[in-house]
Amino acid sequence: MKNILIVEDELPISRVLKAYLEKSQFQVEQAFTGDEAVRKFDTVNPALVLLDVMLPGKSGWSILEYIRQKSSCPVIMLTALGQIDNKLMGLHQGADDYITKPFIADEVVARVQAVLRRSAHIIQGDQLRHFGSLKVDFKAYTVTLHGIELAFTPKDLSLFLFLAQYKNQTFTREQLIEQVWGMDYEGSDRAVDLAIKRIRRSLENWPAAEGEIRTYRGLGYKLCVYE
Repeated sequence: MKNILIVEDELPISRVLKAYLEKSQFQVEQAFTGDEAVRKFDTVNPALVLLDVMLPGKSGWSILEYIRQKSSCPVIMLTALGQIDNKLMGLHQGADDYITKPFIADEVVARVQAVLRRSAHIIQGDQLRHFGSLKVDFKAYTVTLHGIELAFTPKDLSLFLFLAQYKNQTFTREQLIEQVWGMDYEGSDRAVDLAIKRIRRSLENWPAAEGEIRTYRGLGYKLCVYE
């Protein structure tokens, strides 16, 4: 049973989510403050975190930052704030999905299942590829540069592995959304731009002579490998 950590200070909401997730065969841990969330994350090692933005103590944003410094664990943000700026902030900081309150508990469970499926997805094809000093291991689901493993969020890693699988091919934002985020994704295609920005930051020490992610205005993105 996969362990889900619910970080939500409103007890009725936390109880409902716990009941629905347990009904779907998940094991559930709960935290009601930011400080408790950090302690639980370190001890529970969850498969996914449902993370409220407005919390006593540490905010959801600071907890998300803490998680991303240590782990690629999938995170779904929960918040009553529906403004687009807040959604973009969550995506920019590495959240895997974003659900605005009020929500239907069944939908949250479906989103949890979808994010877990995508984060566990391993692209088929050659198991290991070298692009100069960059090594992509599709079986181990890792990317190393100069022998050092790079830290990606699950969504960013899935996006990069997809581009690496089809190197030197251009894909539109819509195609990348369909392949990486899934057909049920209802957010903005800006998520692709933010993910590419984070990936480029992780690849900043990859020699330009070996490859790069190129933007083709009006078309999309391509992982160019110069072999």
